[in-house]
Amino acid sequence: MLGKHFKHEKEALEVLEQIGQHFPGGFFIYKADSTEEILYANKTVFEIFGCEDLEDFRGMTGNTFKGMVYPDDYDMVYASIIKQLDESKNESDHVEYRIRRKDGLIRWVDDYGHYVRSDAYGGLFYAFISDITDKWNQQDKMITALSAEYRSVYHIDLDNDDAVCYRGDPEDHQQTVEGVHFPYFERFKWYADHCVDENYREEFIEFIKPENIRKKLIDKAVASYRYFARREGKEYYEMIRIAGVRHVEDRDDNMIHAIGMGFANIDEEMRESMMKNEALMDALKAAKEANKAKTVFLSNMSHEIRTPMNAIIGLDNLALRKENMDQDIREYLSKIGDSARHLLGLINDILDMSRIESGRLVIRNEEFSLRDVLDQINVLVMTQCNDKGLKYECTVTGGVADYYIGDNMKLKQVIINILSNAIKFTEAPGSVSLRVERTAVYDDKSTIKFVISDTGIGMDEAFIPKIFDTFSQEDSSRNNKYGSTGLGMAITKSIVDLMNGTITVKSKKGEGTTFTVVVTFRNSEHDASDDVVINPRDMRVLIVDDEEISAEHTRVILEEVGIKADTCSDCESALHLLEVQQTKMEPYNLVLLDWKMPDKDGLEVAKEIRRQYDKNTMVIILTSYNWEEIMDDAKSIGVDNFLNKPLFASDVIKEFELLARRNNISLLKEKEKAELDGRHILLAEDIFINAEIMKELLSSKGILIDHAENGREALELFDKSEPGYYDAILMDVRMPVMDGLEATKAIRGLERSDSKTVPIIAMTANAFDEDVQRSLQVGMNAHLSKPVDPERLYSTLEEMIWEADQKRKVNA
Repeated sequence: MLGKHFKHEKEALEVLEQIGQHFPGGFFIYKADSTEEILYANKTVFEIFGCEDLEDFRGMTGNTFKGMVYPDDYDMVYASIIKQLDESKNESDHVEYRIRRKDGLIRWVDDYGHYVRSDAYGGLFYAFISDITDKWNQQDKMITALSAEYRSVYHIDLDNDDAVCYRGDPEDHQQTVEGVHFPYFERFKWYADHCVDENYREEFIEFIKPENIRKKLIDKAVASYRYFARREGKEYYEMIRIAGVRHVEDRDDNMIHAIGMGFANIDEEMRESMMKNEALMDALKAAKEANKAKTVFLSNMSHEIRTPMNAIIGLDNLALRKENMDQDIREYLSKIGDSARHLLGLINDILDMSRIESGRLVIRNEEFSLRDVLDQINVLVMTQCNDKGLKYECTVTGGVADYYIGDNMKLKQVIINILSNAIKFTEAPGSVSLRVERTAVYDDKSTIKFVISDTGIGMDEAFIPKIFDTFSQEDSSRNNKYGSTGLGMAITKSIVDLMNGTITVKSKKGEGTTFTVVVTFRNSEHDASDDVVINPRDMRVLIVDDEEISAEHTRVILEEVGIKADTCSDCESALHLLEVQQTKMEPYNLVLLDWKMPDKDGLEVAKEIRRQYDKNTMVIILTSYNWEEIMDDAKSIGVDNFLNKPLFASDVIKEFELLARRNNISLLKEKEKAELDGRHILLAEDIFINAEIMKELLSSKGILIDHAENGREALELFDKSEPGYYDAILMDVRMPVMDGLEATKAIRGLERSDSKTVPIIAMTANAFDEDVQRSLQVGMNAHLSKPVDPERLYSTLEEMIWEADQKRKVNA
């Protein structure tokens, strides 16, 4: 700041002089007090004002900021600066104003100012200015251009309801004098009431309202309105056109404040256009009639041909069932059947095209299950791929819901058409895939993308633009080899268009093809979880899948409906997580296992799970393949059931509910619990305040507590007690002398009847899986994380003491 880092003003000004000459524009500093005295201005400022030097500039402006501003603009400039400083966080402002040069010319400048505090001068403004007269001249040019095209032109200040006529003609409807100001809205509303045809009047008035003008000019440079006018016995078409003259840049609302408006007589061109439109309408009507006749013919012929074709196919099938038939005749009949089915497919396609062209193909808007649609598609496509030796995979990502509102039949037809082509033009050992993804959600709609890819023969890039044309085929020889009708893609494109969707294709010769269909459906309020009685929030699921994306998608869709889910990629990790959650007293209710995994497949993992855990942990195999070949083996090792990929949350909930009923397991059923009143608990806790809190919590349930300050004391108290005296031990893990892990290991090693059965529950601030694992390895039964939740503490003690009591009864 000026004067802060320099001993003398002269020194400061010399430095400013050296720096200021390098600025690309004008730069000056003036006091923020009432004098507005200019302390410094660089050479560019002198040039803007047409002055030769500092003395010349001071003589012309009085060496004040006020003297720089054109007198009529000063009050506006001063008020704008004060307002912007009040609202600005960085004490800056921007204004545009006029100046009068030494030669008398009026010019426009823009001024970017900043307010600072200095030790020597108090408040200061430093500002950068540049000449913007050319920009303002563009407005005059626009007015001039409008004047050449329109019979009357106005400049209108929307903020102040002020209009001025730049050009009018002797018959001008406003009868205004050029350059004279008048109220804008009321004058033009008067014109609407007296001169605009009543069928257009209301829309005209809405068009000229300032708030509507601003809305129209947000995303377009010019807006216009055509209407029918009646004035002085004449009837003609007229047009009003508006354009934003400028944004007031010293305001931060980015709103149109002024416009240019022009009126033009367009009667001749409008009537000529109407005559052309009428001729076009007549031609369109004739074309529609011809097209309708063609469509009716095709439709009738298609139906007529279908009847004998169905008879031919039926009789051919009956003939092929005959035994002891000559092999040549069987081959002839087989070829007849293939040709008849091909012909029937062509007829069906023609019928579909005729319905589309006639407008009789209607898109329904009904609630449907996307899950069911994909299931039906996958069953059909998987069978075709298996028969041909192709790999097929369907994946769903991006939060796709179970239910939407739209036309599921048309959607199914589109996807099956594309998938059938993919299978047709792909040879083994190739692959076909369908990926479904939700790409956007807005208002009550969702955009769903279907991507169908194959590794087939592909297409030449030059043919791709023609693929959706009727009867279009890249190579006519394909018709003989693959049985193509040339209508499938045209029908598919037409249906997608009717659904307001898009379809695109990418392909490379010899490498395969990818179709992308994007369709928007309305969201359904149908909650899939309403169909089941189990609360999803009561479920905890482990997903075991070596494909990270697939596993993560499954986790996301489950957690969206409230199901807690974890993922891992191999057998060892799965068994580790099962053990950890069991110790935390939060066991998994369900394990979802991918069948195909590199190290151990789903069956091997299921076998290990069944060996260690009872039926309360259910196991379901996930697969994209036909599971019939492994069904018997899977059932024999304890797999509860199978589910197809892609997975939906409702599939999991429904299947879990079904299995829970079958196995007499219910998440809603309360577990057996022991009464805590009068029970003896050994508490091992070295922190005094923590021990006091635990004693208070336990005493409130009528529990009797013995407190040990470290692991060794806990070991000694347990060893001296009578067998069965303590119903449970709450063991802090980190303690002096002997920690909880050592103490637990020592207790489990004692030679007494209850050393192996007394429940020992770990309490620690470390809730990581490895900590749980260590406590499990030394013989602890459960793991509670600090701070301990009271209800969780009581529930754990109730369940574990009840289980220990049952074991004692069995051993007694």
